[in-house]
Amino acid sequence: MFIDYAKILLKSGKGGDGAISFRREKYVPLGGPDGGDGGRGGNITFVVDTGITTLLDFKYKRKFVAEDGIKGGTTKCYGRDGENLFISVPMGTIIKEASTNKVIADLSHLDDKFVFLRGGKGGKGNCKFCTPTRQAPTFAEPGMPGEEMEIILELKLLADVGLLGFPNVGKSTFLSMTTKAKPKIANYHFTTLKPNLGVVGTDGTEPFVMADIPGIIEGASEGVGLGLQFLRHIERTRILIHIVDISGIEGRDPFDDFVKINEELNKYSVKLWDRPQIVVANKIDMLYDEAGFEDFERKVKELGVTKVFRMSAATREGVDDVIKEASRMLNEIPLTELEIPQEQMYIPEEKRFTYEITMEKGEEFDTYFVEGTFVDRLLQAVDVENPDSLRYFHKVLTNKGVLADLRAMGIKDEDTVKLNDFEFEYLL
Repeated sequence: MFIDYAKILLKSGKGGDGAISFRREKYVPLGGPDGGDGGRGGNITFVVDTGITTLLDFKYKRKFVAEDGIKGGTTKCYGRDGENLFISVPMGTIIKEASTNKVIADLSHLDDKFVFLRGGKGGKGNCKFCTPTRQAPTFAEPGMPGEEMEIILELKLLADVGLLGFPNVGKSTFLSMTTKAKPKIANYHFTTLKPNLGVVGTDGTEPFVMADIPGIIEGASEGVGLGLQFLRHIERTRILIHIVDISGIEGRDPFDDFVKINEELNKYSVKLWDRPQIVVANKIDMLYDEAGFEDFERKVKELGVTKVFRMSAATREGVDDVIKEASRMLNEIPLTELEIPQEQMYIPEEKRFTYEITMEKGEEFDTYFVEGTFVDRLLQAVDVENPDSLRYFHKVLTNKGVLADLRAMGIKDEDTVKLNDFEFEYLL
């Protein structure tokens, strides 16, 4: 089963909590705090694996969670870091953010490795909060949560040559004649329901990879039929072999088919439309009137095509000429990376801990709301039920300038300050 699209949920590991512990030994009843730090949560990393050719594994497993960090121990022992989670994907996989459909990474090289989500930082043990005036802290820092994101994995095949053409024009037969690939071949529409890859290697030419991809119909660029599933897989190709059925035995006009497919390419991507094409008139052995080929050749050349190849994939007539031309063109066209427009790239938000203060008037006392990433981070790091931790909380508000900002806004005695769900009464 060929699967080239998957939506999955990823979550990196939570950091381990810092430990609250005090050294207790014989003859040392007040040895001081010795709680260790928690371990870092596991990262999630994508790795290219050439042994995988589809995204089938993600059809049955949709959620991937890295291991949490281990809690800190006594005697200043650090907790173990969570195991990193490595996810193998086929070469040519693109990672997109699900809600915006913007590209995060393109894994198109043999040794590509991408650290996608990082685990949460481990919390500090109570020994890290020891000061000359706070010699026995009874609080520690909890581990920070891991990152979570829903993503789309999209496979775009890595092929040098892509086969273009309406269904049933002979693309699969051509691939089977030139490679060891064994695509399903039959005389009905959409025999090819999945892309087929084959390596072409003939005497006097460098081997190259050719892809026979499901045929398209009008409206493919809008997703009609096999539409976008087809077009996605020819984005990385360097040249296209455009095969038309010159025999007309199905009542179709070869030139009309040629024009319609190029219109779909143009709608999908101008760069794809501009890609070099080798135009091939297939089923020449079934052509009863030579004037049909001459008329097609004349019309195509009027559009700027320099040569039209005559071919019968079934009898191998003209097949070698097409392969030699493809090899020649590949030698002249350099390898290029898949170009992704800047507006389609996902830009992660910068992790800056900030806050904003708003005020709401009351009949007797006003309420001040402190909100933002700084507040979220601070409330995660302290235990407001613990007196020692609460004093540390007050010190952080002072050092970061929150209390100074409140005074500048005119806060008065007994006004209320709210930080998310936690609130307290302000006293000078």
